[in-house]
Amino acid sequence: MEMQQWLALIGIPIVVIGFALRFNPVLVVTLAGLVTGLAVGMDFWLLLETFGEKFLNSRQLASALLILPVIGLLERYGLRERAQAWVAGIRSATTGRILMLYFVVREASAALGLLSLGGHPQTVRPLLAPMAEGAARHQHGELPMALRERIAAHAAACDNVALFFGEDLFIAFGAVLLMTAFLKENGIHTVEPLAIGLWGVPTALCALLIHLFRLSRLDASIAREVYAWQQQQGVAAASGGAQ
Repeated sequence: MEMQQWLALIGIPIVVIGFALRFNPVLVVTLAGLVTGLAVGMDFWLLLETFGEKFLNSRQLASALLILPVIGLLERYGLRERAQAWVAGIRSATTGRILMLYFVVREASAALGLLSLGGHPQTVRPLLAPMAEGAARHQHGELPMALRERIAAHAAACDNVALFFGEDLFIAFGAVLLMTAFLKENGIHTVEPLAIGLWGVPTALCALLIHLFRLSRLDASIAREVYAWQQQQGVAAASGGAQ
């Protein structure tokens, strides 16, 4: 390998050392890019132009990151509490029903390519998990911490499973296009993205039915766990009073 090719790899040790020393990741990556560009002989102004071009091309990612502080600000001013209060006003709402409805909507929207419609930071944490917990509180009163964490875990699992199996039905999804390109590179030209998406339908339906069955049993499981916890609390209170 020629020296010029070796110099193109100089950014790798810079990134490794910078991360190992816990420097600011943005500064480390920027420095690695600058050093690599100068080492291979790029003009400084051309290097800056390349940085600017890549930044503009990825500005959609930067705008998506701005959503996180907005959601944090909404949570600070009571978004979770308002979601719980709203669910408490719906008599037919239960934890299992809320999660089942979200699962169906999430998988269907993912199949249509609307992958950003839900997600952990923008939907599960500020809305879905508080709503599911609020429905359980409305039915059973105070909940033990372990049960609250389990409800939050079920909410996160709904988003993960529904997205994972739903996105494979979208023919413009990256994994579907990657499989199609791989098959064509290896001489298989008869498989189209639509065919791959259709073959994903049985799996998606199985995931839907299995997860809905699990969620249909969640309400009864919550009731049993709350009852057992209340019994333990009553025994502990009686023992404390006797002493």
